[in-house]
Amino acid sequence: MRDVARLAGVSHQTVSRVLNGHPSIRASTRERVLQAMDELRYRPNRAARALVTARSSTIGVLSASAAALYGPVSSIGAIQDAGREAGYYVTVAHLDSLEPQGIAAGVDQLLAQAVEGIVVIAPQSAVLDEIAAIGVGVPYVTLQAGNDDAENALSVDQIAGARAATRHLIGLGHRRIVHLSGPTEWIEGSARLHGFEEEVRAAGLEVLEAPRGDWTAEFGYRAGLEVLADPTVTAVFASNDQTALGLYHAAHELGRAVPGELSVVGFDDIPEAAHFWPPLTTVRQDFTELGRRSVARLVADIEGREEPTPGNIQPELIVRASTRAV
Repeated sequence: MRDVARLAGVSHQTVSRVLNGHPSIRASTRERVLQAMDELRYRPNRAARALVTARSSTIGVLSASAAALYGPVSSIGAIQDAGREAGYYVTVAHLDSLEPQGIAAGVDQLLAQAVEGIVVIAPQSAVLDEIAAIGVGVPYVTLQAGNDDAENALSVDQIAGARAATRHLIGLGHRRIVHLSGPTEWIEGSARLHGFEEEVRAAGLEVLEAPRGDWTAEFGYRAGLEVLADPTVTAVFASNDQTALGLYHAAHELGRAVPGELSVVGFDDIPEAAHFWPPLTTVRQDFTELGRRSVARLVADIEGREEPTPGNIQPELIVRASTRAV
């Protein structure tokens, strides 16, 4: 810090104020100090700063899925970007067990790093229940679908997204529509199934029985072989884009052309969805905005400022070439 002060032509105290975001520092002085830090490749010592300020400036992320699923991975990346922009470090703990002791161990791992707040990426109700029961002692925000009345919850509206996907297929004239559901013990899986069934019933159509599985392409393939054996099924809403990919495989193997004989809609809009053949109609979730909102809300709570207005993020139907009118 003294080297930075010498190069910038300021006092040691001024460098400290710049590092701590003190409002009294002129913009030109701040810029001179930051340039000196960059030239000297100076990085503040987190441990030393925490001892002086009694703050870690660290946010924890508790992720209930270590699997490389697009949603959790995208959310963690967005939280890290938003945290960095807000001046916070982000540390991640993955749960290797959904048993109470496993969840408690994950929370303890974060609290041992003196995190000032936690973002919980918890697609299972059991995790949220255990977090509430533990009483973590720091502010926390949960990224989840459902439980919209929970004051610490943020989410992309999964039910609205599922209804939009189903409504699109109904609007194209499809009457025999199947939903390949993700695991219903996951909040997202249950919410998407609920939205699908609501929209089908609202249109006066029959809710067809279908397998319920996981989020993988393998499930989509196996379930696709089963449901597409019924030639009256002309449309499928898949629980996510990976499941839709497996369904494409099954349709090709059975000689059911997409979209000529079968319309398909996915969910998430993974980067590869636009490059499926045909390009996949799907529901886009704005994980970047979800991460930004979660950090903004958490930082406001940590710093005692007014919290941003809560509210679900609305998903967007992206229409591509995998659907057409019957």
